[in-house]
Amino acid sequence: MSKLILVPTPIGNLQDITLRALEVLKNTDIILAEDTRKTKILLNHFEIKTKLVSFHKFNEHKALSGIITEIKKGVTAALVSDAGTPGISDPGFLLVRECLAQQIPVETLPGATSFVPALVNSGLPCDRFVFEGFLPQKKGRNKRLEILTNEERTMVFFESPYRLIKTLKQLCEFLGSDRKVCVSRELTKIYEENIRGTITEVIQLYTEKKDIKGEIVIIVGGKS
Repeated sequence: MSKLILVPTPIGNLQDITLRALEVLKNTDIILAEDTRKTKILLNHFEIKTKLVSFHKFNEHKALSGIITEIKKGVTAALVSDAGTPGISDPGFLLVRECLAQQIPVETLPGATSFVPALVNSGLPCDRFVFEGFLPQKKGRNKRLEILTNEERTMVFFESPYRLIKTLKQLCEFLGSDRKVCVSRELTKIYEENIRGTITEVIQLYTEKKDIKGEIVIIVGGKS
């Protein structure tokens, strides 16, 4: 039966992909990719020739009905993001919801997502946590931070290297300078980095760095 399969892809090291994911990507009819250029690197590495179709946040509304139509005709589609698990701060939710509404089977493979190793590696409590993803860039940002001032669980954020210092300073303003934090960067890659300390200490360290690159996960301790 045709269906949609969500396939996690490595967050850095290509060898982290699962055998099952490779099998699905080789045998599915089409691969829906957030960035076909990045996914092509992965497919070429493992000599996978499956057809790629662009599916990202700028075209997902427009492309949705066409993809649903193709799956109903008998096509099995795999959905991948640039890295990690589709739907986690990446396109996927709208397609999954529509597939379920149309009674199209949806299957999700277990696999990579950056916030889990960052959380476990942080040294902060990970028995209870809240995933916040990316904070709103403008509207609603301060309101969200105000709500989080009383959050007792460990908090998980995604952030761009270009906004890292700004976000750390705002976390310091709303949560306090002595709140414990861990910033994980370039996870699973050669230059993986995990910086732990108070928010003030981590701000000082990154202020001294001239060039901050890579995907970033910020883990922040909850309110005592």
